[in-house]
Amino acid sequence: MKIAPSILSADFGKLREEVEMLNQSGADWIHVDVMDGRFVPNISFGFPVFEALVKYATIPLDVHLMIEEPEKYAERFVKGGAKSLSFHLEATPHSHRLLSQIRSWNCIPGLALNPQTDILSVKNLATELGLVNVMTVNPGFGGQSFIVAMYSKIQALRDLKQKQGFDFLIEIDGGVTSENASKLRESGANVLVAGNAVFKASSVSGAIAQLKTE
Repeated sequence: MKIAPSILSADFGKLREEVEMLNQSGADWIHVDVMDGRFVPNISFGFPVFEALVKYATIPLDVHLMIEEPEKYAERFVKGGAKSLSFHLEATPHSHRLLSQIRSWNCIPGLALNPQTDILSVKNLATELGLVNVMTVNPGFGGQSFIVAMYSKIQALRDLKQKQGFDFLIEIDGGVTSENASKLRESGANVLVAGNAVFKASSVSGAIAQLKTE
């Protein structure tokens, strides 16, 4: 199980210190949410902040584009330092092409699924996928509660993956806590994105260890 703390929950006033803490925390990836105020009703940050993350991070950056027309910006994020890059199915009419391009740049290509997006949309794209990001909250804001109905979606995605012999990672994004980590693992999760569960904990490394072992 990989743990990817979401930098969106960090203190941006001391970003370097927060990233350096994650480097030493036992986290596997740093999850980077990029929002444009169009695809989701919020704006996070763009290339200058991302470049600062690249400068200080020694663990892989897992970039999640919550933006319209991700094909316009994907290459710059990948060539700027992203180790995995996911975008939303609804954000572009050319998902297969973009996934293929991301893979050709030696980056893990990922597809993010909103809560209402059917997992069958994955089937025709699965051979290009390295990761499926299952949104278990409505995208755009941190600190939301896990949507309980998403357990069955995760399980169905796991079953599809096993039945068809696909090898993508299943990433869970939204409302992850130490209380639901075990059930998420049992449901098929390979990567847990955690924001407040990590950054608001008294011990960041302790919270990450607990998420891995619960």
